[in-house]
Amino acid sequence: MIQPIVNFLTRPGLVNLSQNTAARVSVETGMKAIGRPGFILLDDDIDDNTKKYSATKEFLYQAICLGVYLAVIPPVFKNGAFKLAKKAYKNTKGFEHFKNAKEFLDFHNLATVDKSERLKALADGKFDKFKDNAKLMDLIKSDKNMKDELALQKGVIEASSFLGSILGLAILAPEISHETIHPIMRALGMEKKPEDHVDIQA
Repeated sequence: MIQPIVNFLTRPGLVNLSQNTAARVSVETGMKAIGRPGFILLDDDIDDNTKKYSATKEFLYQAICLGVYLAVIPPVFKNGAFKLAKKAYKNTKGFEHFKNAKEFLDFHNLATVDKSERLKALADGKFDKFKDNAKLMDLIKSDKNMKDELALQKGVIEASSFLGSILGLAILAPEISHETIHPIMRALGMEKKPEDHVDIQA
């Protein structure tokens, strides 16, 4: 009973997801966008008009925050950190061959597993996008621990994404959300706020 759970939690894909700041924030905010309005709608102590208003506003708030985060953080913070790391680690074998943060992270997620798993992924065509780069192919087939080889670069990119998520979700996204929610609510004919309005934004 326990072993299947352990196997699921230690799958490379799930581990990589848990180590990806953008993915974690997206999943969390997406769950809030569904869960919070859902709980409001399930509350029998609130009248239907108030539930509809509050659930719609909460969904819009979370959806706009997620949109702002995805539009700003990956291109600004993640790619900015990638360029910085590329200069800082320009002599690190293999790192100079990546064009952007996404390409590096895609490779990192596939390559930082045991050699046997890397070779299986290679046979399955998962490295096809890198097949024209002989040096990267050599890295994949080598006996080196790819996780150690690329750890510093991955750390720089994720640290920047983490900082960006704090700035984006704590400062930028809420301000944009508050400015855009009311026009959207007016367009939906829901701008008038019920007297017993419930707002759970946090």
